Amino acid sequence: MVNVPKSHPRYVSLTIRERLVEAFKKGIVVPEGLMAHGRGEALDYIIGEATHEPARKAVRAAAALMLLSKRPVISVNGNTAALVGRELAELGRELNAPLEVNLFYWSRERVEKIGELLRSYGAGEVLLPTDDAEEIPGLESSRRLVSRRGIYTADVVFVPLEDGDRTEKLVRMGKKVIAVDLNPLSRTSRAATVTIVDNVVRALPELIRVVRELRPLSPQELRETLDRFDNERNLRESIAIIAQRLELLAAYEEPLGD
Repeated sequence: MVNVPKSHPRYVSLTIRERLVEAFKKGIVVPEGLMAHGRGEALDYIIGEATHEPARKAVRAAAALMLLSKRPVISVNGNTAALVGRELAELGRELNAPLEVNLFYWSRERVEKIGELLRSYGAGEVLLPTDDAEEIPGLESSRRLVSRRGIYTADVVFVPLEDGDRTEKLVRMGKKVIAVDLNPLSRTSRAATVTIVDNVVRALPELIRVVRELRPLSPQELRETLDRFDNERNLRESIAIIAQRLELLAAYEEPLGD
Protein backbone atom coordinates (compact mmCIF):
# COMPACT_ATOMS: atom_id res chain seq x y z
CA MET A 1 0.00 0.00 0.00
CA VAL A 2 1.28 3.47 -0.90
CA ASN A 3 2.05 5.62 2.13
CA VAL A 4 -0.06 8.75 1.58
CA PRO A 5 1.26 11.71 3.60
CA LYS A 6 -1.40 13.22 5.87
CA SER A 7 -0.45 16.66 4.57
CA HIS A 8 -1.70 15.72 1.10
CA PRO A 9 -4.88 17.70 0.24
CA ARG A 10 -6.50 14.48 -1.04
CA TYR A 11 -5.34 12.35 1.90
CA VAL A 12 -8.74 10.85 2.80
CA SER A 13 -9.72 10.18 -0.81
CA LEU A 14 -6.36 8.62 -1.68
CA THR A 15 -6.39 6.46 1.45
CA ILE A 16 -9.82 5.12 0.51
CA ARG A 17 -8.57 4.33 -2.99
CA GLU A 18 -5.61 2.45 -1.56
CA ARG A 19 -7.91 0.35 0.63
CA LEU A 20 -9.97 -0.60 -2.39
CA VAL A 21 -6.89 -1.47 -4.45
CA GLU A 22 -5.57 -3.70 -1.65
CA ALA A 23 -8.98 -5.37 -1.41
CA PHE A 24 -8.94 -5.88 -5.18
CA LYS A 25 -5.58 -7.65 -4.93
CA LYS A 26 -7.03 -9.95 -2.26
CA GLY A 27 -10.09 -10.84 -4.36
CA ILE A 28 -12.60 -8.91 -2.25
CA VAL A 29 -13.28 -6.14 -4.79
CA VAL A 30 -13.74 -6.63 -8.55
CA PRO A 31 -12.57 -4.23 -11.30
CA GLU A 32 -16.14 -3.05 -11.81
CA GLY A 33 -16.22 -2.07 -8.14
CA LEU A 34 -13.24 0.22 -8.67
CA MET A 35 -15.08 1.95 -11.51
CA ALA A 36 -18.23 2.29 -9.41
CA HIS A 37 -16.20 3.91 -6.65
CA GLY A 38 -14.82 6.45 -9.12
CA ARG A 39 -18.35 7.46 -10.05
CA GLY A 40 -19.26 7.87 -6.40
CA GLU A 41 -16.11 9.85 -5.70
CA ALA A 42 -17.05 12.33 -8.43
CA LEU A 43 -20.45 12.85 -6.82
CA ASP A 44 -18.80 13.27 -3.43
CA TYR A 45 -16.65 16.08 -4.88
CA ILE A 46 -19.83 17.85 -5.97
CA ILE A 47 -21.37 17.79 -2.48
CA GLY A 48 -18.08 19.02 -1.03
CA GLU A 49 -17.12 15.71 0.57
CA ALA A 50 -19.30 16.66 3.51
CA THR A 51 -22.37 15.31 5.29
CA HIS A 52 -25.31 17.66 4.78
CA GLU A 53 -28.52 18.07 6.77
CA PRO A 54 -30.70 15.84 4.54
CA ALA A 55 -28.23 12.98 5.12
CA ARG A 56 -28.35 13.55 8.88
CA LYS A 57 -32.15 13.43 8.83
CA ALA A 58 -32.05 10.24 6.78
CA VAL A 59 -29.57 8.64 9.19
CA ARG A 60 -31.93 9.40 12.07
CA ALA A 61 -34.87 7.86 10.22
CA ALA A 62 -32.78 4.83 9.26
CA ALA A 63 -31.72 4.28 12.86
CA ALA A 64 -35.33 4.47 14.05
CA LEU A 65 -36.46 2.02 11.34
CA MET A 66 -33.71 -0.45 12.24
CA LEU A 67 -34.52 -0.28 15.94
CA LEU A 68 -38.21 -0.90 15.20
CA SER A 69 -37.40 -3.83 12.92
CA LYS A 70 -38.07 -7.38 14.06
CA ARG A 71 -35.72 -8.99 11.50
CA PRO A 72 -33.15 -6.47 10.22
CA VAL A 73 -30.43 -7.72 7.87
CA ILE A 74 -27.32 -5.89 6.67
CA SER A 75 -26.38 -6.64 3.06
CA VAL A 76 -22.67 -6.51 2.20
CA ASN A 77 -20.87 -6.38 -1.14
CA GLY A 78 -17.16 -6.21 -1.94
CA ASN A 79 -16.77 -2.43 -1.81
CA THR A 80 -18.58 -2.05 1.49
CA ALA A 81 -16.62 -4.93 3.02
CA ALA A 82 -13.40 -3.19 1.98
CA LEU A 83 -14.39 0.33 3.02
CA VAL A 84 -16.59 -0.13 6.10
CA GLY A 85 -16.46 -3.83 6.95
CA ARG A 86 -15.45 -3.13 10.53
CA GLU A 87 -18.30 -0.61 10.94
CA LEU A 88 -20.84 -2.99 9.39
CA ALA A 89 -19.78 -5.67 11.86
CA GLU A 90 -20.22 -3.17 14.69
CA LEU A 91 -23.65 -2.13 13.42
CA GLY A 92 -24.67 -5.78 13.24
CA ARG A 93 -23.68 -6.27 16.87
CA GLU A 94 -25.58 -3.12 17.92
CA LEU A 95 -28.76 -4.35 16.24
CA ASN A 96 -28.23 -8.07 16.82
CA ALA A 97 -28.64 -8.34 13.05
CA PRO A 98 -26.88 -10.75 10.70
CA LEU A 99 -24.63 -9.59 7.88
CA GLU A 100 -25.34 -11.22 4.54
CA VAL A 101 -22.92 -11.30 1.60
CA ASN A 102 -24.76 -10.44 -1.62
CA LEU A 103 -22.88 -9.90 -4.89
CA PHE A 104 -23.62 -8.90 -8.47
CA TYR A 105 -20.26 -10.28 -9.68
CA TRP A 106 -20.61 -13.61 -7.92
CA SER A 107 -18.14 -16.39 -7.27
CA ARG A 108 -18.09 -18.86 -4.41
CA GLU A 109 -14.48 -17.97 -3.64
CA ARG A 110 -15.24 -14.25 -3.42
CA VAL A 111 -18.34 -14.82 -1.28
CA GLU A 112 -16.30 -16.87 1.18
CA LYS A 113 -13.43 -14.36 1.28
CA ILE A 114 -15.82 -11.53 2.15
CA GLY A 115 -17.44 -13.68 4.81
CA GLU A 116 -14.03 -14.41 6.34
CA LEU A 117 -13.14 -10.72 6.31
CA LEU A 118 -16.35 -9.77 8.12
CA ARG A 119 -15.77 -12.45 10.76
CA SER A 120 -12.23 -11.13 11.27
CA TYR A 121 -13.85 -7.79 12.20
CA GLY A 122 -15.90 -9.47 14.90
CA ALA A 123 -19.18 -9.82 13.03
CA GLY A 124 -21.66 -12.04 14.82
CA GLU A 125 -23.71 -14.00 12.30
CA VAL A 126 -22.49 -13.85 8.70
CA LEU A 127 -24.83 -15.40 6.13
CA LEU A 128 -23.79 -16.56 2.67
CA PRO A 129 -26.15 -17.20 -0.26
CA THR A 130 -24.55 -20.63 -0.58
CA ASP A 131 -25.96 -21.74 2.81
CA ASP A 132 -29.72 -21.95 2.33
CA ALA A 133 -30.32 -20.14 -0.96
CA GLU A 134 -33.62 -18.67 -2.01
CA GLU A 135 -34.29 -16.38 -4.97
CA ILE A 136 -35.69 -12.85 -5.02
CA PRO A 137 -38.70 -13.07 -7.37
CA GLY A 138 -38.26 -11.33 -10.70
CA LEU A 139 -34.52 -10.70 -10.33
CA GLU A 140 -32.20 -12.36 -12.85
CA SER A 141 -28.72 -11.25 -11.69
CA SER A 142 -26.65 -13.14 -9.13
CA ARG A 143 -28.03 -10.77 -6.50
CA ARG A 144 -31.22 -12.84 -6.66
CA LEU A 145 -29.52 -15.51 -4.50
CA VAL A 146 -30.14 -14.76 -0.83
CA SER A 147 -30.23 -16.64 2.44
CA ARG A 148 -33.61 -17.81 3.69
CA ARG A 149 -32.53 -16.90 7.23
CA GLY A 150 -31.42 -13.47 6.08
CA ILE A 151 -32.60 -11.15 3.31
CA TYR A 152 -35.35 -13.49 2.13
CA THR A 153 -37.28 -13.28 5.43
CA ALA A 154 -36.04 -9.88 6.65
CA ASP A 155 -38.49 -7.03 7.24
CA VAL A 156 -35.78 -4.32 6.92
CA VAL A 157 -32.72 -4.62 4.67
CA PHE A 158 -29.80 -2.20 4.89
CA VAL A 159 -28.18 -2.02 1.46
CA PRO A 160 -25.22 0.37 1.29
CA LEU A 161 -23.88 0.79 -2.27
CA GLU A 162 -26.84 -0.95 -3.88
CA ASP A 163 -28.11 -1.40 -7.41
CA GLY A 164 -31.62 -0.20 -8.12
CA ASP A 165 -32.86 -3.46 -9.61
CA ARG A 166 -32.65 -5.37 -6.35
CA THR A 167 -33.94 -2.46 -4.28
CA GLU A 168 -37.08 -2.33 -6.39
CA LYS A 169 -37.63 -6.07 -6.08
CA LEU A 170 -37.07 -6.06 -2.31
CA VAL A 171 -39.63 -3.28 -1.87
CA ARG A 172 -42.02 -5.25 -4.08
CA MET A 173 -41.59 -8.16 -1.65
CA GLY A 174 -42.90 -5.87 1.11
CA LYS A 175 -39.57 -5.09 2.73
CA LYS A 176 -38.35 -1.73 3.97
CA VAL A 177 -35.02 -0.81 2.38
CA ILE A 178 -32.39 1.59 3.72
CA ALA A 179 -29.86 2.70 1.11
CA VAL A 180 -26.66 4.73 1.13
CA ASP A 181 -26.18 6.35 -2.28
CA LEU A 182 -24.29 9.49 -3.31
CA ASN A 183 -26.63 9.86 -6.30
CA PRO A 184 -30.07 11.16 -5.25
CA LEU A 185 -31.33 10.57 -8.82
CA SER A 186 -30.56 6.85 -8.95
CA ARG A 187 -33.22 4.14 -9.02
CA THR A 188 -31.89 2.91 -5.70
CA SER A 189 -32.38 6.32 -4.08
CA ARG A 190 -35.90 6.69 -5.46
CA ALA A 191 -37.03 3.15 -4.68
CA ALA A 192 -35.66 2.88 -1.13
CA THR A 193 -37.70 3.56 1.98
CA VAL A 194 -34.91 5.68 3.47
CA THR A 195 -32.01 6.97 1.36
CA ILE A 196 -28.89 8.42 2.96
CA VAL A 197 -27.23 10.63 0.33
CA ASP A 198 -23.69 10.52 1.64
CA ASN A 199 -20.38 8.71 1.37
CA VAL A 200 -20.63 5.34 3.07
CA VAL A 201 -17.40 5.98 5.01
CA ARG A 202 -19.07 8.96 6.71
CA ALA A 203 -22.58 7.51 6.93
CA LEU A 204 -21.74 4.30 8.81
CA PRO A 205 -20.03 5.83 11.87
CA GLU A 206 -22.85 8.36 12.13
CA LEU A 207 -25.50 5.65 11.82
CA ILE A 208 -23.90 3.62 14.61
CA ARG A 209 -23.76 6.72 16.82
CA VAL A 210 -27.44 7.55 16.22
CA VAL A 211 -28.58 3.95 16.78
CA ARG A 212 -26.98 4.16 20.22
CA GLU A 213 -28.54 7.57 20.83
CA LEU A 214 -32.07 6.44 19.92
CA ARG A 215 -31.98 3.03 21.59
CA PRO A 216 -33.53 4.31 24.88
CA LEU A 217 -36.59 5.69 23.05
CA SER A 218 -39.91 3.87 23.23
CA PRO A 219 -41.37 2.22 20.09
CA GLN A 220 -43.90 5.06 19.87
CA GLU A 221 -41.13 7.68 19.97
CA LEU A 222 -39.18 5.77 17.31
CA ARG A 223 -42.26 5.58 15.09
CA GLU A 224 -42.81 9.32 15.51
CA THR A 225 -39.19 9.92 14.46
CA LEU A 226 -39.69 7.75 11.40
CA ASP A 227 -43.07 9.29 10.52
CA ARG A 228 -41.53 12.76 10.39
CA PHE A 229 -39.25 11.62 7.57
CA ASP A 230 -40.27 11.93 3.91
CA ASN A 231 -37.78 10.24 1.60
CA GLU A 232 -38.97 11.99 -1.57
CA ARG A 233 -38.75 15.41 0.03
CA ASN A 234 -35.37 14.56 1.48
CA LEU A 235 -34.06 13.57 -1.95
CA ARG A 236 -35.30 16.88 -3.37
CA GLU A 237 -33.39 18.69 -0.63
CA SER A 238 -30.24 16.75 -1.53
CA ILE A 239 -30.66 17.64 -5.20
CA ALA A 240 -31.12 21.30 -4.23
CA ILE A 241 -27.82 21.22 -2.31
CA ILE A 242 -26.04 19.81 -5.37
CA ALA A 243 -27.59 22.50 -7.58
CA GLN A 244 -26.61 25.26 -5.16
CA ARG A 245 -23.03 24.02 -4.97
CA LEU A 246 -22.71 23.81 -8.74
CA GLU A 247 -24.12 27.32 -9.11
CA LEU A 248 -21.61 28.66 -6.58
CA LEU A 249 -18.73 26.89 -8.29
CA ALA A 250 -19.82 28.17 -11.70
CA ALA A 251 -19.86 31.73 -10.35
CA TYR A 252 -16.37 31.43 -8.85
CA GLU A 253 -14.21 34.04 -10.59
CA GLU A 254 -10.73 33.16 -9.33
CA PRO A 255 -8.41 31.59 -11.95
CA LEU A 256 -8.60 27.78 -12.00
CA GLY A 257 -4.90 27.41 -12.81
CA ASP A 258 -2.28 27.95 -15.49
